[in-house]
Parts: sequence; structure tokens; C-alpha cells
Amino acid sequence: MTKNILMIDDDTSLVELVREYLEQHEINILEANTPEAGFIMLQKHSPELILLDVMLPGKTGFEICKEIRRTSDVPIIMLTARGSVIDRILGLELGADDYLPKPFEPRELLARIVAILRRGRGPAAADSNVLHYEDLSVDVSQRTVILKGKPIAMTTTEFDLLTLFAGRPNETLNRDQISLHLRGTEWEAVSRSVDAVMSRLRQKLEDDPKHPRFFRTIWGTGYMFIAKAK
Repeated sequence: MTKNILMIDDDTSLVELVREYLEQHEINILEANTPEAGFIMLQKHSPELILLDVMLPGKTGFEICKEIRRTSDVPIIMLTARGSVIDRILGLELGADDYLPKPFEPRELLARIVAILRRGRGPAAADSNVLHYEDLSVDVSQRTVILKGKPIAMTTTEFDLLTLFAGRPNETLNRDQISLHLRGTEWEAVSRSVDAVMSRLRQKLEDDPKHPRFFRTIWGTGYMFIAKAK
């Protein structure tokens, strides 16, 4: 089945290159060359993933990512020609699921897209598996999270991180293990990348690092899920 992906990038040559390659793998590119066009396409077509350039006219990709996250948990891969690790970490802190430096190989982009979409589908509903920890419920098959009786919107990466820990309570996971689970490979500047996603997840779960309910920071190593099972 053909997948619809929205690419927000003003480099029309790059968009065409990506389009030609991904169409060979049953992925259709919806093109937007400005932030305004991107928001219109997002509302109109509900794409399964967004490729978002950092450097855009009018608004930066960081600003766009932040706005999208106010209303949508659609997976976002940020494309950046800026080499600063800080820029890449900022994208993750704002809700991006992954980043890819320019220039990139189309094959690597495809691999990142496939990995995120595969995770996003989750297992079949017949294999329902709901994890209950205190006032937190995580439905692995439906990929939903309920906290204090209210649904919590999560990105693909945030949900995968939560289920990784919830499935391995009271076990210290280091940053390399977390990175390999989320991407199948180590992130550049892995410690800061993982910490950025952990910070987002903790904010959504109202988990104060000074008085943790769900995640304990194991200094110099990683994190541990400490919530009690119901």
C-alpha cells in the first residue's frame, strides 16, 4: 500500500530527487515549499510522516515542529544542513522523532522512514497487551497511553521509549541500549539525544526528576523505570 509522506523543503531539486527514489518503494511525496503550504497539506492529507527541513523561508523547521506538536503526533524526521549537534538536539527536544544531516543518501532516508513507520504500526489488535503501572496504562497494541484517566498524546519515539522501560521495570538501561532500541543504531552524541527524548517523555508523564514517580536517573549510566505494577 502506498504511503503518503509530506516533505516541507524549499530545495525543489532535493524534493524531486527524494520523490523519484521513494516512489520506487511505494512512498508518495506530498510537496510543500513553504511553512504555510506545509500546514495546509498536513491538514488536507494527514500524511503518515513528515520530512521537515530546518532552514525554511519565514519560519525555521524548529518553529514548525513545535507548532505541529501542539495538535499532532505525526512522526517527524528533520533534515538539516547545519552541522551543530545543538541544532539536532533541539529538534529532538521539540518533538522530532529523528534527524538526518544533509547531504544524505536516499537509501539511508528510506531506512529511517521504514523503521519509524514499522514501529508506528505496532502489533495486531488481537495480540492486545496492556501494561498497568499505578495510574498509568500503556496499551502496546493500540499504542495508546492513559494517565490519571486521560489520554496522553505521544510521538512514535516517545511511545517506543515508554514501552521499552515499562516492559523492563527496575532494570537500568544505558543510553547505548536505549539508542539501539529506538533506531537500531547509535545516535550521534547519543547521551544528549537520548536525554532530550527522555525529558519530553517525563514532561508528558508529569514525572519530576527530583521526585520521580516513573523514571529514576542513574547518573553516568542511564535510566530505570521504577513505577509499581498494578
